[in-house]
Amino acid sequence: MSPHKHVSAVRGAERFRPAALGAWAAEGLVPAEAYAYGMETVGAGGGPVRAVDHRALAVSVIDISSDIRRKSLNDTGVRPLPNGALEILRVIESSPGITVAEVAARLGRQFSNVSVQLRELVAAGLVTRVRDAADKRYVALHPTAESRRIKALLEGAWAEALATASSRLLPEEREQIAASLPALQRLASLLAEPE
Repeated sequence: MSPHKHVSAVRGAERFRPAALGAWAAEGLVPAEAYAYGMETVGAGGGPVRAVDHRALAVSVIDISSDIRRKSLNDTGVRPLPNGALEILRVIESSPGITVAEVAARLGRQFSNVSVQLRELVAAGLVTRVRDAADKRYVALHPTAESRRIKALLEGAWAEALATASSRLLPEEREQIAASLPALQRLASLLAEPE
């Protein structure tokens, strides 16, 4: 076994510098010390795993999201919503009955900013506000039937945009994406947790 495939291999003083990862990085493997640089190094079986380039992953996810939204809006006839309003709507759709304060906390945004965009969503007929009978200060937010219709329409268009683009990938690449879906869904749920 060559030394660059062994995660505990040492390369003298170079072992702590990211530039010294050359031989490991060329094969997608990194030494244990690379963990200090935010790279994953040990799999469930204790062996080396491919490094996750979190920056490249984050940029790819943002780019894919932006391009999917842009391409799908043309085919749906749905009035584009600002990203902030769409985020609010998605939180309400995933947690019907949530309050404005809870939406603001979940998104890490100011209550007043969320409240302004929420008024626009209510005016557009996408969200309803229901006052609690026992405590009038408490207002529960719910998606409307129109909101659910638009969600289904957009998610279908997003899927079509992805299907069209992924049809140009190699079969092995499509299999890799399919295999990564559960992990990406889990990652999305972890990122959605309140801080």
